[in-house]
Amino acid sequence: QVQLVESGGGLVQPGGSLRLSCTASGSISSIANMAWYRQAPGSQRELVATVTPGGSTNYAGSVKGRFTISRDNAKRTVWLQMNSLSPEDTAVYYCYYRTVLGNDYWGQGTQVTVSS
Repeated sequence: QVQLVESGGGLVQPGGSLRLSCTASGSISSIANMAWYRQAPGSQRELVATVTPGGSTNYAGSVKGRFTISRDNAKRTVWLQMNSLSPEDTAVYYCYYRTVLGNDYWGQGTQVTVSS
């Protein structure tokens, strides 16, 4: 059974930084795209950033220049470095993997709270 295990969330002051990580366990086929999504209370889940197997990245406009997504294919791990955090970044963050066979997997979610 495949599981995506996230870590790195928490409480941080405005202007601070956090680094999220997500690692796949279990038998999983080759991973195509990896991504981070987030969902704030009362809002729909939104795409934050994606990274292809070759390392090409895309970001939501609201995080561009502040967040960096990266991956290690051998470790089946994706990271999200978040800098200059603001209260608007408060949300539950989810990692997402899509395999080359078209299977989708989600992490359990990790809470990020930005508050003074």
